Amino acid sequence: MRIAIDAMGGDHAPAEIVKGCLQAASHTEAELILVGDYQRIMDEINRSGSSYDPVKIRIVHAGETIENSDSPVRAARSKPDSSMVRAVELVKSGEADAALSAGNTGALMAAGLLRLGRIKGVERPAIVSIYPLIGQEKAFSLLVDAGANAECKAGNLLGFAHMGSIYMKSAFGVDSPTVGLINIGTEETKGTTQLKEAYQFLKKSGLNFIGNVEGRDVPVGAADVLVCDGFTGNVVLKLTEGMAWTILKTIKKRFTQDIVAKLGAAILSGKIKELKKEFDYSTYGAAPILGIRGLVFKMHGSSSATAVENSIVKAAVVASGDLPGQIRRAMALYAGAEEELESDDE
Repeated sequence: MRIAIDAMGGDHAPAEIVKGCLQAASHTEAELILVGDYQRIMDEINRSGSSYDPVKIRIVHAGETIENSDSPVRAARSKPDSSMVRAVELVKSGEADAALSAGNTGALMAAGLLRLGRIKGVERPAIVSIYPLIGQEKAFSLLVDAGANAECKAGNLLGFAHMGSIYMKSAFGVDSPTVGLINIGTEETKGTTQLKEAYQFLKKSGLNFIGNVEGRDVPVGAADVLVCDGFTGNVVLKLTEGMAWTILKTIKKRFTQDIVAKLGAAILSGKIKELKKEFDYSTYGAAPILGIRGLVFKMHGSSSATAVENSIVKAAVVASGDLPGQIRRAMALYAGAEEELESDDE
């Protein structure tokens, strides 16, 4: 198993990326390929003081970096020697089984599409992200799309539901994942024309569709797979993340106001740490881009070394299966079923 990591992408690159790779190398069998400025990567390795095993960690030099301010498609086309594009190219050439980046999301999507291409039957690839559920029996739901497609047609949402269900089955062993459509009400007639049409598509899809899911029901695990356009999905994720850290900061502030509060904090410190861990995105790893002919994972832009480490471990597990192949076969079946529905309607 070989994992290519964009060492220059993200808010804390290359320091945290390199550190996370060194941590992951100690307990994964995967060969890690760090892609980026060779000297800067080696400087970080030497600075870390960790042992560097050239058998487990290889460096591929890339002389360019795609910045968050870059135009996504233009950058993916005009910077072929960027660390992000080179990492994706390693998947295309078969030198890596998966690529990871914490860099520009749009550029990573563009690089995946331009270098690897779409799976037949997939009109819009999507990012699927784990949505942590606090205090619930289930640990998480999957949110798809989490930011790749700001505007979508009803058919795109149906494709997202199919791909999210496949990922839930193959990566997490959920045999018949429930699918919910994020909307402003649970009634079938709620929402925009696009959402009403998507509802009807999902009813006929053969998926375990449970209907519309309101925003207040998202955090309690209303469905295994939550479907929405990328604009809505990204707002849901960022709002949840912001609320989580605001709540934790407020708890910390309240528990340090006086001696009584500090005593209470000491008693509850274990539970508070558990809660903080549940809120922490870094424990859940990277989000795969579904619908392209290869495995490409998007890490959080602010990924710490722990987040990078967990992302590598998760990517290795997913890469051990054939997720793109499963999506390809499922979308072929879906396309056939769609043709039958259209002929029935005629």
